[in-house]
Amino acid sequence: MENIIFNELKIRGFNVDVGVITQYESNEKENGLRKQLEIDFVCNKGSKRYYIQSAYALPDQAKIEQEQRPLIRTGDSFKKIIITKDAPAPYYNDSGILIMNLYDFLLNDRSLEY
Repeated sequence: MENIIFNELKIRGFNVDVGVITQYESNEKENGLRKQLEIDFVCNKGSKRYYIQSAYALPDQAKIEQEQRPLIRTGDSFKKIIITKDAPAPYYNDSGILIMNLYDFLLNDRSLEY
């Protein structure tokens, strides 16, 4: 599914990169842990930037949190999107992240503008 999304973004003229977000946490022993969170696609075209995560399915809240964690940690206001195979229709969740179906993304050239 990631290859399909990547190819479609390139066809639409985006420069596509992978994003890495560094997160620091402490554990029970108060040691600092460094985690790296990955954003599947950082898409740039002119002054527009989109952060896109690809997930085949979002079956439970834990998977949703896993996919949106790096998007929330970007610390900026560019559009954040999760593309999944099983979303019923494009909608925004409580974190302001657009969740859309793969087919809506592929069949509508303006799908990132929802």
